[in-house]
Amino acid sequence: MLNIAQILAQELSLKPFQVENALELFAEGATIPFIARYRKERTGEMNEVQLRDLAERYTYLTELEARKTTVLDAIASAGKLTDELKHKIETCLQKTELEDLYLPYRPKRRTKATIAREKGLEPLAQHIKSLNSRNAAIASLEKVAVDYISEEKDVKTVAEALSGAGDILAEEVSEKADLRAYIRDYLLQNGVFKSQIKKEYPEETTKFETYRDFTVSVKAIAPHSLLALLRGENEKVLNLELAFDESEVLATLAAQEIKTKVPEIREFYRAMLKDAFNRLMKASLIGEVIAQKKAEADIESIKTFETNLRELLLSPPAGMKPTLAIDPGFRTGCKVAVLDETGKFLEYQAIFPHASANEESQAANTLKKLIEKYKIELIAIGNGTASRETDEFVSEVLATIERKPIKVIVNESGASIYSASQVALAEFPDLDVTVRGAISIGRRLQDPLAELVKIDPKSIGVGQYQHDVDQKLLKKKLDETVESCVNYVGVDLNTASKELLTFVAGISATVANNIVAYRNQNGAFKQRRELLKVPKLGPKAFEQAAGFLRIRGGENPLDNTAVHPESYGVVEAIAADLNVSPVNITQSAQKLKSISLKKYVTATIGEPTLRDIINELEKPGRDPRAEFKYATFKQGIKEITDLKVGMELEGIVTNVANFGAFVDIGVHENGLVHISQLSERFVSDPKQIVKVGQIVRVKVLDVNEKQKRISLSMKAIKSNTHIKNPVD
Repeated sequence: MLNIAQILAQELSLKPFQVENALELFAEGATIPFIARYRKERTGEMNEVQLRDLAERYTYLTELEARKTTVLDAIASAGKLTDELKHKIETCLQKTELEDLYLPYRPKRRTKATIAREKGLEPLAQHIKSLNSRNAAIASLEKVAVDYISEEKDVKTVAEALSGAGDILAEEVSEKADLRAYIRDYLLQNGVFKSQIKKEYPEETTKFETYRDFTVSVKAIAPHSLLALLRGENEKVLNLELAFDESEVLATLAAQEIKTKVPEIREFYRAMLKDAFNRLMKASLIGEVIAQKKAEADIESIKTFETNLRELLLSPPAGMKPTLAIDPGFRTGCKVAVLDETGKFLEYQAIFPHASANEESQAANTLKKLIEKYKIELIAIGNGTASRETDEFVSEVLATIERKPIKVIVNESGASIYSASQVALAEFPDLDVTVRGAISIGRRLQDPLAELVKIDPKSIGVGQYQHDVDQKLLKKKLDETVESCVNYVGVDLNTASKELLTFVAGISATVANNIVAYRNQNGAFKQRRELLKVPKLGPKAFEQAAGFLRIRGGENPLDNTAVHPESYGVVEAIAADLNVSPVNITQSAQKLKSISLKKYVTATIGEPTLRDIINELEKPGRDPRAEFKYATFKQGIKEITDLKVGMELEGIVTNVANFGAFVDIGVHENGLVHISQLSERFVSDPKQIVKVGQIVRVKVLDVNEKQKRISLSMKAIKSNTHIKNPVD
């Protein structure tokens, strides 16, 4: 069987010790964030991406090896396992190749070939096969087949005998691994996807207009195009086919399979091969190729989703400051929630600034009183219905007061999902769903990561065809992204929700619940070691999680850093050499620059970990996310009808797809900056130019009010780095 560790090292360009040690750590139950951050010496500083790639390929190869054992046992039990076949099976590296090798021996339902064998036509098929391998002259195939006519076996004519023999040979040919691999590769390299919108759908009546009369090669099709085509076919709007030159495929099959020069046998074989291809190979191999391209498109789309989600989760926090959150509305009014500097809900009011003049005046007074009463520093306005109108109303109110809070329009995608969820119900059982939504909007501004982990990532609105891709793979990848972001930033142990804690390395949902329950019963954690008192949080979970949990204002300043408790002894040794107290070492950044790391290297702690420790001690409790910045939408631009071609506007990138970026410019529909309009230079991947949450300047190229489509450009814009002042 395969040497998996050796193969992994070769495929992933890693050293054998890196692979072996990483696999050992996986087997010990170590998590990827923990290994990447705290076991750099053992893995040669492998990062999270490398570790996840290794874990995935290792899983694939171990599953392949298990399947090989099953296949070998099945073929051996049938008495058909040859040394050559065994070698091919043992050395193959892909599941598709393995299944091709197994296909001739796989138990089958009753086929035409099975029926022909039951009629005693196997010897005839093998005799014709032997005639194909040599050029000996024969009287005729009819004379060869006449001996197989049998009333008892329901073979009434020579033609029936030859047809049955052809069925047997056709099945045999259709199961040849090398021929299936050739056709599959031919379709991938030379096939063409063609689509047409069905006649019952006139022009400009469907979202698939791009694919009305569409042709693209299989090898060149963009992931988003394939997913759109498959969705259109599934919704019965499009006719889709994978076209190719069948005559070339049949000619190659003939060249491979026909050995004889005898015309009659050559003709028999041509007919048999055409039947084998059309009846037994064509549909299944086209299906396999589409499935393969779909899987590739899924991976690319999920990668885009992962990137967008990461950018959104790592959006700069405005900070834990007193916040007034507004969920805008016209008829039902605006729901206003007040949050303190920890995100705790304090008060709720409903205001009606978009009704009568009297109600607008009352709304303004209510807003001013809340701002003054709670010393509000941030105002978060959801970007849904009535967002721009509410934004302008709040601006008018702020113009009348001296101390003005920062006002930001917040993307509220998924807030309604959260507000109706069991998580929100458990947190705020006595509040209306709209109030919960307002609270979520405010918390998103204070700390996007802490709030967004409560929502299914698919509901956040940063995906591309997320409902069309492999849902199991999508969930796995998005969960990994959330886990990576949470552990990268770190979590405040004394304020984190159980949802946030669940994504900390080594902490299960049960343990997260237990941490919150312990905190509620015993008060704030004073030191990391206290975690070991939490039910079901044992030494292994503590090892994995401790470095990612922070305690602000605890007994040991190191508990508010990413320094792992297992390394506290090294910090104490460094403190002693610097002649400072371990408690005060985080205040000795200048002295830390002078130490020699080599002095503190041990068998388990090397220079990579020591460098990380020094970086943490120099900037204890530092949030690794970028500085908070915000955009201001142009006054007077509230509806799509307000837009004019040529306008230059400031906006926020809300989603990035393979074909471009969507930008919120303050109207209810996001505009699209097509990939060709992102830059003056050629762009192959929009993610190289823009990211979710980025503030950009765009020019309006076209406005289609009927279809609510806005085309934007970032070309010829003097500055795409223009931003408002960050929060101090």
